[in-house]
Amino acid sequence: MSWKDLVRKKLEEVTGETAELLSVSPVGGGDINEAYRFETTLGTYFVKKNSSSRFPQMFEKEALGLKILADAEEIPVPEVMTCDETGEEAFLIMKYIPPGTKSTDFWETFGRRLAALHRHTVEMFGLDHDNYIGSLHQSNRRHRSWTDFFREERLQFQVKMARDAGRIDSDTIRKFERFYQKLEDIFPVEPPALIHGDLWGGNFIVNPEGEAVIIDPAVYYGHREMDLGMSQLFGGFHHEFYEAYNRHYPLEPGWQKRLDYCNLYPLMVHVNLFGGGYLGSVKSILKRF
Repeated sequence: MSWKDLVRKKLEEVTGETAELLSVSPVGGGDINEAYRFETTLGTYFVKKNSSSRFPQMFEKEALGLKILADAEEIPVPEVMTCDETGEEAFLIMKYIPPGTKSTDFWETFGRRLAALHRHTVEMFGLDHDNYIGSLHQSNRRHRSWTDFFREERLQFQVKMARDAGRIDSDTIRKFERFYQKLEDIFPVEPPALIHGDLWGGNFIVNPEGEAVIIDPAVYYGHREMDLGMSQLFGGFHHEFYEAYNRHYPLEPGWQKRLDYCNLYPLMVHVNLFGGGYLGSVKSILKRF
């Protein structure tokens, strides 16, 4: 049985109805996964496929993250139908969201909704399970202190990976060690916030109602400035987004400068994934510090 037939059978199991496959067409945009649009007699679905041995439980973790965000009921997310693995192949099935055009208040609404999401809190930073950031393992071991969590589960984890792969020099590692010592002076003390975890311009789409739908999460409870930092790393977010966010959940003074420090984490992820010039950006931030 082909994997396409397996997807069809999983749809039948979930819905309890007979499904006929009408067409399957590839959808671009992913670096890690293959993506397809499935037209069936039950509706249209978005299906992601990858290697179950290279990325164990990736789609299970993605589905869990989307459920956490959906349960918060603040920002739309894709509806997950099911995920499964068969042999070497794993797949995730979601309802297809037709592309739309941004509404006139798109950025204001997006900023307000993100602020509302960030007000969801728990006692400790982290999560009850690990997940992925891109194709890399993301450790979410819980800590009571943001600075401990950021240092141990985010920066040290990535720096060690880069060191072991020969992607980072000893001088930059020493600069990180000095940076760690000042973390408590850098970040304001705030409660853990439910964050998307990988909120760049490629991880939201526009639905037919003109609203932002967030996709591909790397969910955990962290410092809320991490989402804002990531949103600025590659651009694409309008100033109205940040203005609306600040109106509904004001940020502590100096937040613009701290976003660079937040972005040391996604930049180190990119060092480990792609190398290239990303280490130069890391060095530049540490030098300014």
